[in-house]
Amino acid sequence: MPLDDHKIALFIDFENIALGLRDTQYKTFDIQLVLARLLEKGKVVVRRAYADWEHYQSYKRAFHEAAIELIDIPLKKYSGKNSADIRMVVDALDLCYAKGHVTTFALGTGDSDFSPLVSKLRENDKYVVGFGVKNSSSELLISNCDEFVYYEDLVRAQQASVPIEGLPKKKKECFTLLVDAIKALMRDGKEVLWGSMIKQTMQRKRPEFNEEYFGYSTFSKLLEDAEAHHIIKLRRDQRSGTYVVAGFDIGSGEPGDKAEAPLQHGEEGSEPAPEKSSRRRRKRKVAASPSSPPADPQP
Repeated sequence: MPLDDHKIALFIDFENIALGLRDTQYKTFDIQLVLARLLEKGKVVVRRAYADWEHYQSYKRAFHEAAIELIDIPLKKYSGKNSADIRMVVDALDLCYAKGHVTTFALGTGDSDFSPLVSKLRENDKYVVGFGVKNSSSELLISNCDEFVYYEDLVRAQQASVPIEGLPKKKKECFTLLVDAIKALMRDGKEVLWGSMIKQTMQRKRPEFNEEYFGYSTFSKLLEDAEAHHIIKLRRDQRSGTYVVAGFDIGSGEPGDKAEAPLQHGEEGSEPAPEKSSRRRRKRKVAASPSSPPADPQP
């Protein structure tokens, strides 16, 4: 059972993103960085990118491999308004009204002209996450979104990943995914990092993930091995007997993450009750939209 029921629709105004990147040190756009962040929130059920793709041939393969539908809108010099923008707005609103199960819209653009679209989506109780290039993202658009993330921050976060060295390739792959999942939950503001929540986040990032593939009979064994290698710190919840990740160990090389995560509901903590959806507005960063904790703790 997933952490929550959020279904995400991704719409990218790629010409705006590409033009914004020209004035930065990042000359290319890595769609996987965006998808990885969105998958921390839920399932991306719609993926579309709008542009005159004749001018962006070098990106087509990466987008196809990411299962993104390329909407080709040839540029028309006589048009006073970018046709790709208009098509993207129409498609997003159509999806908003026709597909009620879609709860979150991710808009890849920094164009202030999309602010009315954001307002209309939020008016229809949709959670809106924007992402774009810092220098080309409108303050009006940023303030109108529930959350906004700069592409540059995604790149820097990847470059600052926890180094896990001196381990066999397979174990390193497993622990790297584990650390990424824990960081995702911390970004989401989760104060109690239950083992089951971490496993579900790992499966969201890598649907094929299975601890048995990495040689562990249970996920608890995986957590114990990560602690033995000084990657994480564990403690048991006295009520349920399940593992809670208290933070990163010194060996992770993350001084800022070494503090133990506080427990809720008293000194020892308890399995969290389902949370009610809220509409917290967070700006200039991406934090997962409200979610319900897992129903079944990992043994």
